[in-house]
Amino acid sequence: MSLEWHGHGDGRGAAHEARAAELDARIRNWPRTARNDPYKAGLEQLAAAIQLLLPAELLAIGYNEFCRPTIAEAIGGVIAQGAARVLVIPSMLTPGGVHSEVDIPRTLEEVRRVYPEVPIEYLWPFNLQHVAALLAAHVRQAMTPAT
Repeated sequence: MSLEWHGHGDGRGAAHEARAAELDARIRNWPRTARNDPYKAGLEQLAAAIQLLLPAELLAIGYNEFCRPTIAEAIGGVIAQGAARVLVIPSMLTPGGVHSEVDIPRTLEEVRRVYPEVPIEYLWPFNLQHVAALLAAHVRQAMTPAT
């Protein structure tokens, strides 16, 4: 949508920006449930499973678009809780996506300017051999006959 609203030279840039911000806020603040947003529910389940496997005391989910908290809000929240270092991982597994390669790094650069004293590390791209091993193990499990 932002591509459609920018650069038309029609003098309505500020009005379009305000409308885009209003729509973004409405979408992000829309009440979500597992039924109307299964992706968000699934991501929360994944985060809970990760939390059990890691020693991290603070874990937060941030969303690039559509949901709250935003990535910046989630990072700000863990820093407010005392995080001295922030590690960021996306849910996208492979290279080639605009979110993981462009949007998230851009957001992290903005957040780093707000919190210059806190190292914020983007742990991406993932090691594709590790991703392949995960997926292959899943396929092997499916191929194993049930006993």
